Amino acid sequence: MRLMGGTGGAGDPEQLFAIGYATCFESALAAVARRCHQQASDVTIDSKVSLRPTGDGAWKLAVTLDVALPSVGDRKTAVQLVQAAHKVCPYSIATRGNIDVTLLIGGEPI
Repeated sequence: MRLMGGTGGAGDPEQLFAIGYATCFESALAAVARRCHQQASDVTIDSKVSLRPTGDGAWKLAVTLDVALPSVGDRKTAVQLVQAAHKVCPYSIATRGNIDVTLLIGGEPI
Protein backbone atom coordinates (compact mmCIF):
# COMPACT_ATOMS: atom_id res chain seq x y z
CA MET A 1 0.00 0.00 0.00
CA ARG A 2 1.63 3.16 -1.19
CA LEU A 3 0.20 5.51 1.48
CA MET A 4 1.82 3.59 4.32
CA GLY A 5 5.15 3.13 2.53
CA GLY A 6 4.42 0.09 0.35
CA THR A 7 5.48 -0.28 -3.26
CA GLY A 8 1.97 -0.03 -4.70
CA GLY A 9 0.83 -1.85 -7.83
CA ALA A 10 -1.36 -4.39 -6.02
CA GLY A 11 -4.66 -4.37 -4.19
CA ASP A 12 -4.62 -2.90 -0.74
CA PRO A 13 -6.62 -3.67 2.42
CA GLU A 14 -8.94 -0.72 1.83
CA GLN A 15 -9.95 -2.10 -1.57
CA LEU A 16 -10.66 -5.50 -0.06
CA PHE A 17 -12.71 -3.90 2.71
CA ALA A 18 -14.67 -1.87 0.13
CA ILE A 19 -15.48 -5.00 -1.86
CA GLY A 20 -16.52 -6.93 1.24
CA TYR A 21 -18.66 -4.09 2.58
CA ALA A 22 -20.42 -3.54 -0.77
CA THR A 23 -21.14 -7.25 -1.19
CA CYS A 24 -22.50 -7.57 2.32
CA PHE A 25 -24.57 -4.39 1.96
CA GLU A 26 -26.02 -5.65 -1.32
CA SER A 27 -27.16 -8.86 0.39
CA ALA A 28 -28.70 -6.90 3.26
CA LEU A 29 -30.45 -4.61 0.78
CA ALA A 30 -31.85 -7.59 -1.14
CA ALA A 31 -33.21 -9.11 2.09
CA VAL A 32 -34.79 -5.83 3.18
CA ALA A 33 -36.32 -5.29 -0.28
CA ARG A 34 -37.85 -8.79 -0.27
CA ARG A 35 -39.42 -8.13 3.16
CA CYS A 36 -40.86 -4.88 1.82
CA HIS A 37 -42.10 -6.53 -1.40
CA GLN A 38 -39.79 -4.35 -3.49
CA GLN A 39 -37.69 -5.32 -6.48
CA ALA A 40 -33.98 -4.59 -5.98
CA SER A 41 -32.28 -7.20 -8.14
CA ASP A 42 -30.58 -4.55 -10.27
CA VAL A 43 -28.82 -2.79 -7.40
CA THR A 44 -25.27 -1.57 -7.85
CA ILE A 45 -23.06 -0.22 -5.11
CA ASP A 46 -19.97 1.89 -5.63
CA SER A 47 -17.97 1.60 -2.44
CA LYS A 48 -14.96 3.68 -1.50
CA VAL A 49 -12.80 3.27 1.56
CA SER A 50 -10.28 5.88 2.52
CA LEU A 51 -7.74 6.36 5.26
CA ARG A 52 -7.85 9.63 7.15
CA PRO A 53 -5.21 10.81 9.57
CA THR A 54 -6.41 11.19 13.14
CA GLY A 55 -3.86 13.85 14.01
CA ASP A 56 -1.94 11.70 16.48
CA GLY A 57 -0.01 9.59 13.97
CA ALA A 58 -2.79 7.03 13.50
CA TRP A 59 -5.23 6.51 10.64
CA LYS A 60 -8.99 6.05 10.59
CA LEU A 61 -11.14 4.37 7.94
CA ALA A 62 -14.02 6.17 6.23
CA VAL A 63 -16.51 4.50 3.88
CA THR A 64 -18.80 5.85 1.19
CA LEU A 65 -21.49 3.58 -0.27
CA ASP A 66 -23.17 5.00 -3.35
CA VAL A 67 -26.23 2.87 -4.11
CA ALA A 68 -28.16 2.76 -7.39
CA LEU A 69 -31.62 1.18 -7.33
CA PRO A 70 -33.03 1.65 -10.85
CA SER A 71 -35.99 -0.67 -10.25
CA VAL A 72 -37.24 1.35 -7.27
CA GLY A 73 -39.59 3.98 -8.61
CA ASP A 74 -39.16 6.78 -6.12
CA ARG A 75 -36.33 8.21 -4.06
CA LYS A 76 -38.24 8.06 -0.78
CA THR A 77 -38.63 4.28 -1.05
CA ALA A 78 -35.00 3.89 -2.12
CA VAL A 79 -33.84 5.91 0.91
CA GLN A 80 -35.96 3.79 3.24
CA LEU A 81 -34.52 0.57 1.79
CA VAL A 82 -30.92 1.81 2.05
CA GLN A 83 -31.42 3.01 5.63
CA ALA A 84 -33.02 -0.31 6.59
CA ALA A 85 -30.15 -2.24 4.97
CA HIS A 86 -27.66 -0.12 6.92
CA LYS A 87 -29.38 -1.20 10.15
CA VAL A 88 -29.05 -4.92 9.42
CA CYS A 89 -25.87 -5.24 7.32
CA PRO A 90 -23.22 -7.08 9.37
CA TYR A 91 -20.46 -4.72 8.16
CA SER A 92 -22.58 -1.71 9.14
CA ILE A 93 -23.25 -3.23 12.54
CA ALA A 94 -19.59 -4.12 13.10
CA THR A 95 -18.34 -0.65 12.19
CA ARG A 96 -21.13 1.49 13.65
CA GLY A 97 -19.61 4.18 15.83
CA ASN A 98 -16.08 3.18 14.78
CA ILE A 99 -15.78 4.65 11.29
CA ASP A 100 -17.51 7.33 9.27
CA VAL A 101 -19.99 5.82 6.79
CA THR A 102 -21.62 8.03 4.17
CA LEU A 103 -24.65 6.66 2.32
CA LEU A 104 -25.54 8.04 -1.09
CA ILE A 105 -28.19 7.21 -3.66
CA GLY A 106 -27.18 8.13 -7.16
CA GLY A 107 -24.41 10.32 -5.83
CA GLU A 108 -26.75 12.31 -3.56
CA PRO A 109 -26.56 12.10 0.26
CA ILE A 110 -29.52 10.54 2.03
